[in-house]
Amino acid sequence: MQNEIKLNFEKSLSEGNYSISQKEIKEKNFNKFLEQGFPNKRIEDWKFSDLNQIISTNFEKLDFYKENNTSSINNDFINEFKHNKIVFINGNVSKIDFGYEDKEKISINQNLELDNELNENVLLNLNTAFLSSYIKITINKGYQLQKPLVLYNYLTSDLDCYGLNMRLDIDLEDDTSIDVINISNETTNNNFLNFRQKINIGKNATLKNYSLDINPTSNIKYSFKDIDLDKNSHLEYFILSKGSKFAKHDINCSLNNDHGSVVLNGVIDLDNKKHHEIKTSINHNEENCKSYQLIKSVLNENSKGVYQGKIYVASKAQKTDGYQLSRALLLNDNVEFNAKPELEIYADDVKCSHGSTSGNIDENSIFYLMSRGLSHAQSKKLLTNGFLNEVVEKITNESVKSLVKKLTGIQE
Repeated sequence: MQNEIKLNFEKSLSEGNYSISQKEIKEKNFNKFLEQGFPNKRIEDWKFSDLNQIISTNFEKLDFYKENNTSSINNDFINEFKHNKIVFINGNVSKIDFGYEDKEKISINQNLELDNELNENVLLNLNTAFLSSYIKITINKGYQLQKPLVLYNYLTSDLDCYGLNMRLDIDLEDDTSIDVINISNETTNNNFLNFRQKINIGKNATLKNYSLDINPTSNIKYSFKDIDLDKNSHLEYFILSKGSKFAKHDINCSLNNDHGSVVLNGVIDLDNKKHHEIKTSINHNEENCKSYQLIKSVLNENSKGVYQGKIYVASKAQKTDGYQLSRALLLNDNVEFNAKPELEIYADDVKCSHGSTSGNIDENSIFYLMSRGLSHAQSKKLLTNGFLNEVVEKITNESVKSLVKKLTGIQE
């Protein structure tokens, strides 16, 4: 497969309109990827999700170069509330609409120059090597968006056995706020999606980010978010991981100034042999910062769930308050759940905790509900919804909360 990917890269480089310096950056990143290939279980961060094996099992071939599809799709997946939108079709920007906002307060840059850097994460090198363009959104100082921004990701029906590499960066200047919803409405074909984001949250700024993977597909997905927070900034991050055949959400979040806060919650809800992972790294680099993480998993029908979570506290990050908990509900004997909670603390005046639990559904509760007239299936569903609802209730955007309840089947 590597030879085919190399041919794809050479074709994309020759047919793309890149400067000499940009070609050199792409070549360096591609060669870095070729040195290691797709991550495997020998890499600690991939010990529970061997991507190299997953790719080779699901793809006989994998093309990384396709001409841009200029078609448009106008059917919004979300109709429950008004919103701004950016529409991606096959990884390329098709539409940008900030119709509810003061456009003078929002800067949108496309076709930016690539970063001249190499990463230890080879999937980021792969992303840079094949990225044709990427977009950066800047919210100018003091502006707070009136409506959420929805990122629609569409794949056309003719796309099969392709690797797509996308990048969208967000820069929140001081005293700004935005709610971002990332949602996919994809075909059932088998593709590999590699999505990267760099997000900066300025002083007194707030980002609420909701990542919703709900459409049942055979796609293999990797998402990497690198998020930096400044003084007195706040991040609310919610993940609903449900639809794809394989998905890994990789979040690196750094609190770089005092009184920053992070609330990161997630739901993994799987069946039908799906394999999903959430990996988080919360870096407390300055004092008086808080982080809260709660991840809940419901696993059924030979599925596999993974949570790797790390809280890092630097030596000068006194008065840190860090909390992390993962819980898994195993609905049958053929599922697998792996958890790796970590604390790495170099300060002495901190309050940090972590934990992980997993277990089967309570049969006594099932019996009690059935004695009140519910069927076994209804009882099981009610208990499962109650288990997940604790996480969903922490969503502070009421419109998004209602949408997530609808998507997960949790009744209001």
